[in-house]
Amino acid sequence: MARLETIDRRDTHRLIGTKYPGKSVLETLPLPPNVLSDLSELDASTNERRVAEKGGNSAISPLELVWGFPEANVVNAAFTHPGTHGSRFNNSLRGAWYASVDLETSIQEVAFHKRQFVKDSRFVGIRAFEYADYLADFIGRFHFLEGDELVQCLQAGPIPACYAPSQALAGFLLTSKSAGIVYPSVRHAGGTCIVCFRPPLVHNPRRDRTCSISLEVGTDKVECKEIATALL
Repeated sequence: MARLETIDRRDTHRLIGTKYPGKSVLETLPLPPNVLSDLSELDASTNERRVAEKGGNSAISPLELVWGFPEANVVNAAFTHPGTHGSRFNNSLRGAWYASVDLETSIQEVAFHKRQFVKDSRFVGIRAFEYADYLADFIGRFHFLEGDELVQCLQAGPIPACYAPSQALAGFLLTSKSAGIVYPSVRHAGGTCIVCFRPPLVHNPRRDRTCSISLEVGTDKVECKEIATALL
């Protein structure tokens, strides 16, 4: 079974596409208040984060979510938008906050999944995607994979079938009140990743740089450039 260790990891990296802002795009529209109110109600009925914040997700209670600070929506979104098949250490009902100790690891993790996207979409040439780098700190007792878990839970593919063992372990640890797991990156040799199971344990989340990640279709080439942006 995964062992428990105390960690103190500051300034971990999570790359989030800039097309997924922390606040609703409706807030930026120059619309009359009554129209904006109607649209906001529609948005609230379909937005997974807002549904969960109102108690509409049985997998995560509003009491588990975070409130009252600038990036609270960003944190909550990670736990309420789990994806159709989930991910390595979360199922399709409840998300998690994934981060990497080093920025390069986050770049390689994101690039792998985007490479699959451009391949499936039949893009050609070079494709660029913009990401915001969110920093966060993790302090406390986290689980570390051991023995057979390292093999069973860190399979490279096929996705999503390879996630079955790791999702099963994560489900058990979640119900056992685990904070999360520290594990070797599957997409970046030597890199270290963290998955946090609980929103309040994502300490001091803040937006840092904005990056453009470029992929050359049909190759493993990845290029990342920092984009100068105005303070938000």
